[in-house]
Amino acid sequence: MANTLASASTTLINWSQLSANAQQKALARPDLAGSAGLAEQVSAIINTVKQQGDNALRAYSQQFDGLNHNALRLSDGKKQAILATLLPARKAAIELAYDNIRKFHAAQLPRDISVETSSGVQCQLKSRAISAVGLYIPGGSAPLPSTVLMLGVPAQLAGCPRPVLVTPPGKPAADDIAPEILYAAELCGITEIYTIGGAQAIAALAYGTETIAKVDKIFGPGNRYVTEAKQQVSQDVRGAMIDMPAGPSEVLVLADHSANPAFVAADLLSQAEHGPDSQVILVSDSLTLIEAVQAEVAAQLVQLPRKDIAAAALSHSRYILTADLDQAVAVTNAYAPEHLIVQTANDDALIDQFDSAASIFVGQWTPESAGDYASGTNHVLPTYGYSKTVSSLSLTDFYRRYTVQKLSATGMRNIGPAIVTLAEAESLQAHANAVRLRLAALDDTTAQNTMMDGETV
Repeated sequence: MANTLASASTTLINWSQLSANAQQKALARPDLAGSAGLAEQVSAIINTVKQQGDNALRAYSQQFDGLNHNALRLSDGKKQAILATLLPARKAAIELAYDNIRKFHAAQLPRDISVETSSGVQCQLKSRAISAVGLYIPGGSAPLPSTVLMLGVPAQLAGCPRPVLVTPPGKPAADDIAPEILYAAELCGITEIYTIGGAQAIAALAYGTETIAKVDKIFGPGNRYVTEAKQQVSQDVRGAMIDMPAGPSEVLVLADHSANPAFVAADLLSQAEHGPDSQVILVSDSLTLIEAVQAEVAAQLVQLPRKDIAAAALSHSRYILTADLDQAVAVTNAYAPEHLIVQTANDDALIDQFDSAASIFVGQWTPESAGDYASGTNHVLPTYGYSKTVSSLSLTDFYRRYTVQKLSATGMRNIGPAIVTLAEAESLQAHANAVRLRLAALDDTTAQNTMMDGETV
């Protein structure tokens, strides 16, 4: 571990001295360990769940977790027994985080709009909650009650009728779930909870089993098997939509000479401890700061309970020296980080220059941990460069949007001729006829009314 840390800590890249090709390689994400054959493995799991349903879920729990898994759904009695073990301090922390996340997401409630585009032509945009949403909550070595809040709060605010939570089975018994996860779910009004994880859980949500009814959209982060399963079911018309593509977690810290090296090192390590395939990058125009941060990383790492995991992530970390802050911003935009932390003497002046980060943390008092837990923003974010085009999770992701239009007779007269012209330009005569018939009917009605008016007179 010490050798791994040493090699990571001394990796310094002088950006100005790199060729364009070398710069691209310097910003490359690490290859996913064990990715060979991953798609085939996940496809096999999905097909088995589709064919065997609940029996497949129980068999995979035995195979992957070594657990006998009779009742897939968590019973109310078991839930209450687990909740009774929740420490008061943790309960209070979850409540604070819930309140802040709810405040921020409540401000995102969509508003239906109605516009008269031409006289007699009314167009509307409406939003309605997705009926059934599957919320995947990672478990294993680091259960994430914070993710329950990040997914459960917007589902609750949107009014999704059926939120379904799945999380890997616990130990020693399959239904031993962390009390923090259950309390966060209770605050979010989630009552349908299943103790399954991995690609098999995604398959169950997407296609349904005897016990688990199919959902319409799947949310939440996971390991490479979960990520691959989400991608596969989203490409199947019989499967389910997903929130976003995502890979291992990552952070880029942009700092200058004024930054606190201890803070920067702590921010890098907080992301590195997520997993061995996480990536952390420091970009700075100050060599003195980079060297101080490397020393701090070494000192703080040995004190971490998850130091082996963090050290593995640090083996593909990057320390990038730039000529100035303008170049540092350019490097940051090229990388498109999931998390961007900015600690400079001119933070506010730089913010509008970033065009690709998924979530930005400004100033020395704003660690990435704040967004992970309790500031109010959502921590479900695109990774692997997807943030150039994919947004962070928000309340609107739990809605479907649709349009409504209504034409009066006046509206048909106003835009009908243009519709006919455009349809004929595209050689779609049936489209044109659908309008011609109505225009002709309107002409007949007008003629009849004129005659009647003449007779009346």
